[in-house]
Amino acid sequence: MRPLTIFYIIVFYVIAQLFWWATLLIAFNPIRKWMIVGEGVVFLSLMAFGAYTLHKAFNREKKMNDQKKNFLLSVTHELKSPLASIKLYLQTIIKRDLDVETQRNFIRKSLLDIERLDDMVENMLLASKIENNSYSFPKESFNFSDLVEKVVGRLQIHVCSKDALVTHIQPDIYVTGDKFSLGAVVTNLIENAVKYSSGCDPIHVSVEKIESGKVSFKVADLGMGIPDEEKPKVFNRFYRVGSEETRKTKGTGLGLFIVKQVLDYHQAQIKVKDNKPKGTIFEVLLG
Repeated sequence: MRPLTIFYIIVFYVIAQLFWWATLLIAFNPIRKWMIVGEGVVFLSLMAFGAYTLHKAFNREKKMNDQKKNFLLSVTHELKSPLASIKLYLQTIIKRDLDVETQRNFIRKSLLDIERLDDMVENMLLASKIENNSYSFPKESFNFSDLVEKVVGRLQIHVCSKDALVTHIQPDIYVTGDKFSLGAVVTNLIENAVKYSSGCDPIHVSVEKIESGKVSFKVADLGMGIPDEEKPKVFNRFYRVGSEETRKTKGTGLGLFIVKQVLDYHQAQIKVKDNKPKGTIFEVLLG
């Protein structure tokens, strides 16, 4: 039997006993009737509030457990797919007499899958360290424009054409912060846009200094978009937008969680806006 069911059976039993004893006390001492009723109302109010709070806690815990299960299933799939691909490429190279160019092509594709695995492992390690407060976020001044250019160049191979990632990056914009974790922010936001874009729709990546003196980093896609009611939730750990179309897309639900945690540490802002005619814009403002 579920713990919540047992709890409500106990609550029902306590309330029934309360009414029973209240009836007996009133019958025994009618003069104190309203005092007994008042104390009973207070007790019932506290009992109702406690039951409601516990019910919410149980539901929250159940939701978190369901998200963890989905996360484990997603991670298993994310690991299995590139590993199977790498294994197939290597077995083909060993078993068949391939020309040098084909071998190099298979090795390049294997390296892409390894890079994908490496990104996922780094995300999980960073999320774990942030949650355990064991990541120190070492600060330094570095060329943010150069960092974004390098991430775009590395992720260019994951899109359908060289024109799919469109950049508008002002050169030599420097920020002070943790280069590794801010690199994870850039990678996760661009990968997120690639993941939820369809076909060869362009993804616009920009870096510029705005009038306030802050550095603006934007990633704009023409994907499925995010409903307004879902926007505040997308940065929660393990959370994925609830549409069936989104659930079929690969992902662990950690990317945007890491983005928000890293930016909060850097006292930076992130805004989620609708793109026109469709899609989403993520804008990061670094001080």
